[in-house]
Formats: sequence, C-alpha cells, structure tokens
Amino acid sequence: MASSIKESDYDSFVAPHQDLEIDKLFRACVKLEASDLHLKVGKPPMVRVNGTLRPMSRGPIDDEEMVRLCFPMMNERNRKIFDHDGGADFAHMLDVDGTNWRFRVNLLQQLGHIGLVARRVNSWVPDFEGLYLPSTIVDLCTYDQGMILLAGVTGSGKSTTIASMLNWINKRYRKHILTLEDPIEFVFTEDKCLINQREIGLDVVNFEIGMKHAVREDPDVMLVGEMRDQETFMTAIHAAETGHLVFGTIHASSAPSTIGRILDLFPQGMHNALRSAIAMNMKGIIAQKLLKSIKPGVGRVPTVEIMKFSPTVRKLILEEEDHKLADAIRIGSEDGMQDFTQSLKKLVDDGLIDREVAMEVAPNREALKMALKGIEVKQPGIL
Repeated sequence: MASSIKESDYDSFVAPHQDLEIDKLFRACVKLEASDLHLKVGKPPMVRVNGTLRPMSRGPIDDEEMVRLCFPMMNERNRKIFDHDGGADFAHMLDVDGTNWRFRVNLLQQLGHIGLVARRVNSWVPDFEGLYLPSTIVDLCTYDQGMILLAGVTGSGKSTTIASMLNWINKRYRKHILTLEDPIEFVFTEDKCLINQREIGLDVVNFEIGMKHAVREDPDVMLVGEMRDQETFMTAIHAAETGHLVFGTIHASSAPSTIGRILDLFPQGMHNALRSAIAMNMKGIIAQKLLKSIKPGVGRVPTVEIMKFSPTVRKLILEEEDHKLADAIRIGSEDGMQDFTQSLKKLVDDGLIDREVAMEVAPNREALKMALKGIEVKQPGIL
C-alpha cells in the first residue's frame, strides 16, 4: 500500500509546457464519447459510455504510474488543497483535433492510494432541443429576478441544463451574466449578453469574496454554484431579493424534497423566516435524472420534474404542507409544471426510453402503469 502523499513528492512532477501523459486517456475519452474517466490503482482505466462503466484494453495502473499521471495536472493551490484535504477539484483542458475540451477533475485518496474521477464537459453549450428538455423550462429564463434551483444527484446533468438556460438568455437579452464556479465547466460565447465567468481559486480567492465583489459588478443574472451550506444559500437568496436572477444547484432527489433539503441547512428557529424567503423569491425548482435512451444516436435523456412557484405552491410552503407539493405539481400542468411520472410517460411515448427503464426509476410504478394506459389518477383537492 502506498504511503501518504508528502509535500516534497510534488517537486518531481512539474507540469511540462506541452501535453501531459494523462492527456492520452482524456483524448480516448473524447473519441469514445465517454462521459467520465475513472482511474484506480490496481485496475485498468475505466470510461463511462451511455451510463455504463467499461475498462480500457490495457493493464492495470500501479501507484507509480498514478502519481506520474495525476500530479502534473495540479497547480500550487490545488496541490496544497489535495495535501491538506486528501482530495481536490479542478478543471483540465486539452485540444482534440482543433476543439478545446474541458474535464471536471476530482483527485482523491482512498486506502492510501490516489484515484481520479473526471467528467467530460462539452465544449459547446447545447440548446434545449438537443437535451430533450421540456419546453416549459424556457418560461423560467424570462424572469428579471428570483431564484431557480436545479436538483439532482451528481451526474444528473444539472450543470448542462443550467448552461443551456443561461445560453438561451444570452441569445435573446442584452444583460450581464456573472458566474462563480468551482471549477468553470462551460465557457460561453457571448451573443447579446456580456458574460463574466470567475473561477474560485483562479480568478477569486473564495466564494465569499466572489459574492462580495459581485454586488459591485452590476450583474442581471448570476450562477452561484451548489447550495451546500447556510452562507451560500443566504447569499444567493439575498441576491434574488435585491433584483437579480440567480441560478444554483442542490443535491435533492425531487423538487418537493428540495424544500426540506434547504431547511435542513438551518436551525429550526430560522425555518419560518426561510419559508417566507423561499416562497417570495423562488421562481422554480427543476429536478432531473439521466436515463439510457433507446433512440439511435442518443445516449441519455433527462426525466425532469418542474415545480413552479404558483400561488398554490407558495401557500403550501408557507403553511408547512410540503407533503401536498407533489399533488400541486401533478395538477399544475397549466402552469407549466410536471412530475416524474408525467415526464417518464412522455419519454416512453416519444420513443426515447423503454418501459423497463421508466419503471425502474418511477417514484410511483402504479401511477406510471396507469398513465401509460391513458388512465389519469384522480386525487383529492390539495387545498
């Protein structure tokens, strides 16, 4: 088993000016259209293609090769973070046949060994149509102020959906878009908007200072990254209250459960005030999961739940009746809402996924079975 990594170990692995050895693996990732690259000592490199992990046809990586592959990617800041925390997140870029590609890299230590997981990020920002997203998401992009959250687990496509929403705004409005990212994933090409993208650690020391600067940088639209602690959420909600349209992400399994996830960040005594702030400032919560597609040429498609903050949804949140939010979404199609059952039915009807996949991920299999048969489930009133 490898010994722990020491600061002095970095000195032998200074990044060269040209390609790094690991870039061969990243290029293979691009050629194979893989979404992720996994490196683990004792295993060959693994790539995820259309949701399935597959080994590359070569021998396993040992500790020496892992250090040789991974350490040259890190700058001084990331090396210190890795040494102190046992892991580091950063972006890695390379050119493949004239196209610049970005990878979101996580270096980690596990059982005394180094490991790597890298997510390939498209060098272009896709449109809604190419992502098979519901057209009603567009409505959320037209607000002048408020908060919009993307919910889902890691790898559910949240960042891609937000990028497509920001690019929709970029193509239609003359606004200033400001992003604070760790790391930057999509690099936007300015159309009608002025866009400034700031990477934590590269362009600004940390998120707190970045947000302090942001209020003096006259943004109309802001991307503030993941809602992972009290300070991040309170800073974001304050920006929404003061006239900005704020986008963020959160780890939650559904749109209704996002409310509880936010409240869990705070002590009980603050919950009433938070419910009021959420009800008044949130414009929509989008929850999504990526599913394997059966349509030729399409790898994966999102099943999407959309909860817009209609008067009914606001009332339920203020009155602490979160258990009724799912019904409010289901019957809120006129307001542009949909639940996972409705989304899965449409994906099956459109020939994008098969019934087996839909049933595997359905929150309510019986409801989906009935929906696929054209039977609408009647529910009692929610108010």
